[in-house]
Amino acid sequence: MAIDPRGADLKRYLQEDAGGPVVMLNLLRFAEGGRDLYDQYARALETTFLPRYGGEVLFAGDGSTSLVAETGQSWDAVLLVRYPSRDAFTRMVADPEYQEVTDLRSRALTEAVLQSTTPWA
Repeated sequence: MAIDPRGADLKRYLQEDAGGPVVMLNLLRFAEGGRDLYDQYARALETTFLPRYGGEVLFAGDGSTSLVAETGQSWDAVLLVRYPSRDAFTRMVADPEYQEVTDLRSRALTEAVLQSTTPWA
């Protein structure tokens, strides 16, 4: 299962850019002990990288009761993070300093969905 975006993913992500802000949907399933690792990653993201690239957490919460979902589709946590542009997000994940902490995220998760969203007209 993929946890982190790859080069080809980021290239396609930029090619599909319609311009303007983007909200990234994060669906997270933690590994054993992964919540603590993810909390370390999230602190670095909020104190250093989101301010540096103009991002902001719009929502962060624990998964709860699934009302409509197939077996295995519930998630431990959900985040919505807004970036001023797709380019800002891409520059953040390419930042060498960010690369030093992204391992925390990778080790924290067994499965993830990272999907860009755009507002409805």
